[in-house]
Amino acid sequence: MDHSRKLHVQTWGCQMNVHDSARMADALAPAGFGAAATAEEADLVILNTCHIREKAAEKLFSELGRLRRVQQARAAAGGRLILAVAGCVAQAEGEALLARAPFVDIVVGPQTYHRLPALLARAEASPGVPVLDTEFPAEDKFAHLPPPVAGAARVTAFLTIQEGCDKFCAFCVVPYTRGAESSRPAAAILEEARRLVAEGAREITLLGQNVNAWHGAGTDGRAWSLARLLEALAALPGLARLRYTTSHPRELTDDLIAAHRDIPALMPFLHLPVQSGSDRVLKAMNRGHDAAFYRGRIAALRAACPGIALSSDFIVGHPGETEADFAATLALVREIGFAQAFSFKYSPRPGTPAADAPEQVPEAEKERRLAELQALLRGQQAAFNQALVGRRVPVLVTGPGRHPGQLAARSPWLQPVHFPAPAALIGTETWVEITAAHPNSLAARIEERHAA
Repeated sequence: MDHSRKLHVQTWGCQMNVHDSARMADALAPAGFGAAATAEEADLVILNTCHIREKAAEKLFSELGRLRRVQQARAAAGGRLILAVAGCVAQAEGEALLARAPFVDIVVGPQTYHRLPALLARAEASPGVPVLDTEFPAEDKFAHLPPPVAGAARVTAFLTIQEGCDKFCAFCVVPYTRGAESSRPAAAILEEARRLVAEGAREITLLGQNVNAWHGAGTDGRAWSLARLLEALAALPGLARLRYTTSHPRELTDDLIAAHRDIPALMPFLHLPVQSGSDRVLKAMNRGHDAAFYRGRIAALRAACPGIALSSDFIVGHPGETEADFAATLALVREIGFAQAFSFKYSPRPGTPAADAPEQVPEAEKERRLAELQALLRGQQAAFNQALVGRRVPVLVTGPGRHPGQLAARSPWLQPVHFPAPAALIGTETWVEITAAHPNSLAARIEERHAA
């Protein structure tokens, strides 16, 4: 394929965005676009944005200012650099974005990136006339995307099975930028999974904004749950490991908990955001569950799969959060214990109910609470990692490490693991002994060289 033109994609945000960026590149490959390492080398730059993180729009416009200078230098040399903004900021602020940065050529939402080739053709035909597409189309974008471009074998891979969210948490823009929950049919998911395995994937992570809400058409003509889909995926020859993210506590059903007990390929690690330990704050957040419900689901999960490790998301300083509410969050963290976690200060998102709520927490207080929570979470992560020292664990070898003769691997609990070993082990499950724990990774040595 002719790759005479170059594409550079810069991605912010979640794993869904990382996956979307790859699929945008796939959609543009038939138009002759190959990868460029930097914007300066590219003919087309796509900024794939996230609206969840703090100051998302400010970071976008800062980068656009830099790219505007690259664009102007290209024009002065008689060429053209096309700038596109994709993702959730594009969806939420499309017209305002173009008003502030009229030099952007294309604005495309997360539901319409399968239309990129057509949008690009319009932008190329009419320089100076921005192209905006942030509709929620009726057609399934996955059905209109070309097959992913085959490349180097990936030992681990992402597979989107669900998009959108119907939960409408008070702080979150996802229902407005990603739309209503929709589930891909099982046949399409299984077909993509078989292709990924054929290309070398040994571990697949299923993605969705609310992935455990997946309810799709099964291959037997019936509606399947996520547990049933996991069972079908686990039966695929050559697929060793399964994960899924991100989940909602309300969708952690009994059959999904049982899947963690019954499906060996399903890794003993779950990211299950709770956001707060205070019932009053959870109600203000419109989470649809209380702290007791979350504790009950975790207890059932641990009874079914005693070795499971947990990750979560926390927001401190949500409007109206008192010191007592924050103390309830700390109490929940201490009680449950997390191997990993992500924690953030509340940041208003325009158009969300919480943005206009009274009793906004002062910034200094949010900073103090976040520091205290993060210190507790870091201590729990360090303790979890340290408890693995001296244990033999099966790891999936994903590629070369940073140092000569070193390999990188992934533990069942999602930690990076590094150890000296020959490259022939890449793509295999191998037993290692953990020799040291670092803040975000583990060191190991091979104890026995055989597949787990």
